[in-house]
Amino acid sequence: MFCFLDKLEEHKVAPGVIGKYLGSGEAMNVMHWNFDDKAALPGHHHAAVQFGYIIKGAFQIDIGGEKALLKAGDSYFVPSNVEHAFVAVGETEAIDVFSPARDDVPPWKNQNKY
Repeated sequence: MFCFLDKLEEHKVAPGVIGKYLGSGEAMNVMHWNFDDKAALPGHHHAAVQFGYIIKGAFQIDIGGEKALLKAGDSYFVPSNVEHAFVAVGETEAIDVFSPARDDVPPWKNQNKY
């Protein structure tokens, strides 16, 4: 399957947070994110393990109480069911991969909050 970012639908997930669904397979699904400066996803958790890669900008991230400032080129891993939150530092672009595939990704699929 091919995915052309400029042809995907954009969805507002939270104030200043735009998501694009890149696709899924049996064992994973993938999201593309654009965050405005200071846009945030509040603390949440899910059963899927999450890997993220920052393409542009930076995130102040809290994963299970451990905080770090990650910038373009950095990545993060969120274990299953661990609370995590993100705040953008500057305009930020990132990719998230979830495994196993989450039923609620993309988050607008069932009108669920991220």
